[in-house]
Amino acid sequence: MNLEPTAFRDLFVLTPRPLFDERGYFMESYNARTFRELGLEMVFVQDNQSRSSRGVLRGMHYQNAPFAQTKLVRVLSGTIWDVAIDLRRDQPTFGQYFGIELSAENRKQLLVPKGFAHGFLVLSEEADVLYKCDTHYHPESEGGIVYNDPAIEIDWKLDPQMFVVSAKDKQYPSMANAEFTFE
Repeated sequence: MNLEPTAFRDLFVLTPRPLFDERGYFMESYNARTFRELGLEMVFVQDNQSRSSRGVLRGMHYQNAPFAQTKLVRVLSGTIWDVAIDLRRDQPTFGQYFGIELSAENRKQLLVPKGFAHGFLVLSEEADVLYKCDTHYHPESEGGIVYNDPAIEIDWKLDPQMFVVSAKDKQYPSMANAEFTFE
């Protein structure tokens, strides 16, 4: 497993090392021992999977303490633009976002720590996304930042006219008006 740091503390890009042969490939996308050896101490308790079509934008979601989540995001089929916004007030990257293309082809994964809002936009005709969480979903702790907050200016890589966004995601406040607490 290759661990690539980003400019954001504790936000990492992980790339498994597949073994190829005439049958295709095999890879470990997650191994608790390998993660510990890389200094990543978390226990995942829930997997979430979604299928979405081109232009579907899901985000920007988070859970407040004590139910804040670390997520390990990967794509099983298709391609997405994956985005994380740093909501940790004590960090120099507070209010900034990180974006990366994740695809079944590049096999990259994004480890999103507690303290970030997370979302993605489907770039391919369809995409299956799987993410592991280290805390169970807790509806009362859920929060979000509106995906088109002008103060953040996320480059979503597609024309906004193509976006398919849920009513819930459209009603989230700007970052300046959102309430978030992380430990």
